[in-house]
Amino acid sequence: MARTKRVFKKANYDQPFLFPPTINDWLEQNHLARFIVNVIDQLDISAIYNTYGFRGSDPYDPKLLLGLIFYGYCTGVFSSRKIEQATFDSIPFKFISGDLHPDHDTINNFRQRFLPQIKELFCQILLIATEAGVLKIGNVSFDGTKLKANASKHKAISYGYANKLEKKIKDEVQILLEKAREANDKDGDIGLNIPDEIARREEQLERIKQAKETIEARARERHEQEIGEYNRKMEKRKQKEKESGKKPPGRSPQKPEEGPEDKDQYNFTDPESRIMKSGNGFDQCYNAQAGVDHDSRLIVGQSLSNSPNDQRELVDTIDSIPHEIGTPDKGCTDSGYLSESNIDAMIERGIDPYIAPGREVHHSFLEDKLQKPAVEEVEKTKLSKIEKMKLKLSSKEGKEVYRFRKMTVEPVFGIIKEAMGFRRFSFRGQKKVSQEWGLVCLAYNIRRIFTLKVAI
Repeated sequence: MARTKRVFKKANYDQPFLFPPTINDWLEQNHLARFIVNVIDQLDISAIYNTYGFRGSDPYDPKLLLGLIFYGYCTGVFSSRKIEQATFDSIPFKFISGDLHPDHDTINNFRQRFLPQIKELFCQILLIATEAGVLKIGNVSFDGTKLKANASKHKAISYGYANKLEKKIKDEVQILLEKAREANDKDGDIGLNIPDEIARREEQLERIKQAKETIEARARERHEQEIGEYNRKMEKRKQKEKESGKKPPGRSPQKPEEGPEDKDQYNFTDPESRIMKSGNGFDQCYNAQAGVDHDSRLIVGQSLSNSPNDQRELVDTIDSIPHEIGTPDKGCTDSGYLSESNIDAMIERGIDPYIAPGREVHHSFLEDKLQKPAVEEVEKTKLSKIEKMKLKLSSKEGKEVYRFRKMTVEPVFGIIKEAMGFRRFSFRGQKKVSQEWGLVCLAYNIRRIFTLKVAI
């Protein structure tokens, strides 16, 4: 029978009972929030519990606060104020908190206080993945990504501009002192509080001095590294000349100059961050590194630095892989990591290196199909380590191993930035930022393990 009147399903705001009788029934069984609670129950967090005393009011259970932080980072809620509000508005957050509502100060203080211990849980999460059968370390790809620091690039000053500004302020101080003398001689008022004006400029000069000293110290450190690299290249050229009896082809390396460059910068908000080139141009950033297992797509190693260059970051990332989960069979990186020292570092740690010698050439179908030497044959040659690596990557075996790099580590950074929404650090200073990066990698792994477990 045709309806003569439209009927709608309406919300009954006076309904006395809406949720199931117990919190445990609020979520479906296969839910990330429930999985996080179960994972935290398996973690050894005695290092956190042991810091609590017996005085004062009853604190919130660290497991509860960890659960809120983990779920927040997994789902893109990083602000402690938003996490607090979510315990009222979001069923998953209400489930984790047991319908308790820690205030944002409690959440933020807990995160800041125990950030080092939280980062250390990274290893335990990987062990849980190993025991669950979703991680068996094999080939690993390494890469880095630039993430914004908790600082604006507009709060930075270059060394060249610092020198100009310093001279300008010193000239202004001299003008103010002359005005003060004139005012005293004439017993008049020039309309300025000269002592305050001078004090303000002296404070500016002190900050500029601090910035210049930091930039100069960084320049000295950089020069030492450049001189070391220069000496290695010169020694290599001398060795080649001695072996061949001829002058090596190409220009001789130029000796690096001492001192800071005018473009070297210092940031007043987070002095340890650096201006780096990212996908959106230049910004105040840190360089976050990750090593990702090919099969499971889990992050097995991570590190962070303020160096824009990836080349010196590989060893720290490899060494961060917990020995409890084993050693990678093969390690793949892009050309940004290519150096003899990185090749040696992998081999010394029992990892077979696959480091790209340059950018991959497009439309090279015919070249790929031509006969290439096998990996075993490459190792028998008397070529340099870099030249051997070029041949190794052009071999059939090398291409087969290396082709997984782009589909392994780069999608992980995409998930962290897009799905998890993490694009900027909450903390300042390299030490705390490094610990927060460990928390981000931990949260990614929890998401990934949950996905793998649900798929089984």
